[in-house]
Amino acid sequence: MTSTTVVRLLLAVPGLAAIGFGIQQFVVRTHPDLSDAREPALWLGGAVVLHDGLLVPTVLVLGLLISRARRLRPILRGALLTGGCLTLMALPLLLRPGRPANPTVLPRDYWVSWSMTLALTVAVTAAVAWVTRRRRSRRPRPAGR
Repeated sequence: MTSTTVVRLLLAVPGLAAIGFGIQQFVVRTHPDLSDAREPALWLGGAVVLHDGLLVPTVLVLGLLISRARRLRPILRGALLTGGCLTLMALPLLLRPGRPANPTVLPRDYWVSWSMTLALTVAVTAAVAWVTRRRRSRRPRPAGR
């Protein structure tokens, strides 16, 4: 066995044990009688389907589109990272059904706030991309190109 294989095993064994413990705790705490383990299984299965069916293809397509815009790639990556993080942070509030019993808990319309923040992200990205293109087009090109 090579040293790389040993290191991988040393990292994989505790990692798999932690994953198993997490699954066991999730099932025990959500269904103490273990009579209905279908709900956690459906939840975990839905997460896999969403990840593999929606998230991964979206990231791959966006990565392909960004790879074609070589000079604007860092700007576009930043915008996508910002939009993705904003969406992940807002998702629990966006998906929360109904009105809370205490109206001060969620006092705003989070769909409007999230949309406005994403629109601002797109506007700032467009402005930075425009300025970057203008600067690059004004630079004198070296004689060999």
